Amino acid sequence: MTDAIDHAFAPANYKTSRETAEKAVAQAKNTYEKAKAAAEQATDLLRDTYATAAKGATDYNLKIFEFARANTDTTFDYAQELMEVKHPAELVVVSIAHARNRFATMIAQTKELTELAQKVTTETTAPLRVGVTKALKTKVA
Repeated sequence: MTDAIDHAFAPANYKTSRETAEKAVAQAKNTYEKAKAAAEQATDLLRDTYATAAKGATDYNLKIFEFARANTDTTFDYAQELMEVKHPAELVVVSIAHARNRFATMIAQTKELTELAQKVTTETTAPLRVGVTKALKTKVA
């Protein structure tokens, strides 16, 4: 009954204003919930992307260390061969063989590092691509 009395003294557009305010509050709450969900999804996406990128960078760096160790071993083997050289012609043969070996190894290592970099890039960007595509489809729908 008091509600009826309160409304009796309210301005003529009270009910309309109240409904409009309630709709605005409901709409703001709905927008907030959507923004909150989107922010949580973006946070999860970035966290996963960062973890993937960090793992990829670690794998890449470990591969570089592996190559550095192998290249150092090869250099020491070459130095050992040079110490055993008895004739200048033998020096040329050992040096040419070493240069060919190093060139072939450099090409193989470069190819392996390139493939690893491409793999890391693909693994890192794939979740971002999926997330952005999903977000665009959600926004359009």
